[in-house]
Amino acid sequence: MSGYTTRPLSAATWADFAALVERHGGVWGGCWCLAFHVEGNERGPHRRAQKEQRVREGKAHAALVYSGPDCVGWCQFGPSDELPRIKHLRVYNQAQGVPPDWRITCFFVDKEHRGKGVASLALAGALDEIARLGGGLVESYPEDTTDRKVSPSFLHNSRLALFEQQGFARVRALGKNHWVVSKQVAARKR
Repeated sequence: MSGYTTRPLSAATWADFAALVERHGGVWGGCWCLAFHVEGNERGPHRRAQKEQRVREGKAHAALVYSGPDCVGWCQFGPSDELPRIKHLRVYNQAQGVPPDWRITCFFVDKEHRGKGVASLALAGALDEIARLGGGLVESYPEDTTDRKVSPSFLHNSRLALFEQQGFARVRALGKNHWVVSKQVAARKR
């Protein structure tokens, strides 16, 4: 992972995040990493402004991964009420009690940097930020790709193995190939 660093998404890093999204046509057809927020899956030119407003108001969180001065990936996270829309929500709600403190909902890695550990570093960066912000129960919904070939462009929540490598435990199945995974993150002393 030599040459890569992480920084939190903020007003100071907004332009770097926006440049990565714009290089990839808005990511996933213009999502701008808003599908898991209340804005949902709508599309349009207003999405960029919506995401920027959320960032400037502190209502959008992500760990950004840099290669030198360039943002090349991210891991989106946030409190459950900031990210209420998750994949398989109906199945999730059938067995869920109290929502977790934090959700990890989305990863993206620049095409030129895939397969180099950027997603793993992004997840570690997100967990570090969560610890800095007070810690708590963290949950995500990755896909089990064991014995299956899945295009990285469809792995919004990344792979189950990535989360297990960073200490997450399986909680329950969520749909055919997805899992609810969780990890308790201690607050980092300031």
